Amino acid sequence: MASFRDIVGHEQIIRQLQNGIRQKKVSHAYLFCGETGSGKRLMADAFAKTLLCEAGGIEACGTCKSCKQAESGNQPDLRAVVREKASLGVSEIREQVTSDAQIKPYSSAYKVYIIDEADKLTEEAQNALLKTIEEPPEYAVFLLLATKREALLPTVLSRCVTISFYPVETGKIRKFLMEKRKLPDYVAQNAAAFSGGLIGRAILFAESEDFFNLRQDVLTLVKNIDAFSMAEITEQVKKFAAQKEILSDALNMMALWYRDVLLYKATRNVNFLLYSDESEAIMARAEKQSYEKLQGVVDRMEQLKQRLKANVNTEMALELLFLFMKED
Repeated sequence: MASFRDIVGHEQIIRQLQNGIRQKKVSHAYLFCGETGSGKRLMADAFAKTLLCEAGGIEACGTCKSCKQAESGNQPDLRAVVREKASLGVSEIREQVTSDAQIKPYSSAYKVYIIDEADKLTEEAQNALLKTIEEPPEYAVFLLLATKREALLPTVLSRCVTISFYPVETGKIRKFLMEKRKLPDYVAQNAAAFSGGLIGRAILFAESEDFFNLRQDVLTLVKNIDAFSMAEITEQVKKFAAQKEILSDALNMMALWYRDVLLYKATRNVNFLLYSDESEAIMARAEKQSYEKLQGVVDRMEQLKQRLKANVNTEMALELLFLFMKED
């Protein structure tokens, strides 16, 4: 289980939570809001572990009985709400939270409830939770984690201290992957860049064979698009369209490659390239196409990412993009 010292970035959030502990002004309910992979659960774990630590400081000691129990998943005063269906219903909240909250802590000053994906609480479940967080036991702390703040009732939001999670600097993620995960520089650099500042996504990319296979598919396309026949373009369209769940990631990779081309064209310096192992292909593309054309490709990729959120014909949209990329 993570401690504050294990978290990459989010220094301001850590300071806010630690100040609350130091000043004994811990709120009864927090909403951690941010994209999937932004570090909400790590922060909730670290906060809960610190609150329950027997040392009583602003950083979990890691050596006391409570910390060891938390790390093994057996801390009796730490509850992670389990969701077994698509939504989190009123019965789960009543059984796992509202009824349990009436029982005093077993061994700690606090009793902490982590409700992951709180934006999947049904309205009935939210109202059941509201009754508890409106008049909580003095020892109870509720940590709600959500990606969509608007999915929660205004009455629930009004009872929570909302903490927003924003993307972490790419350099910090790269350093973490190299130092803590012992990954090679080029792997860490690519995973960090493609993560969009989300540490969870960066770790997933860095340790996923699928990520590197996707990267290779993208490079095959962007480097050889000029030589592709119409039949080969159709084949590429079908390949990428079949990977709908990661198509947005593929488009990000393509856009970053073209941004490297633009960067080299403007600076003539390969040291700034994200795709540092593809410098020759990037230099060749920079010589062949104009700034306007290259920027046009990037713009169309960004437009396509937005259109994919709507009900568009994916294959047709990709075909138009690839044909535009192929044009001189």
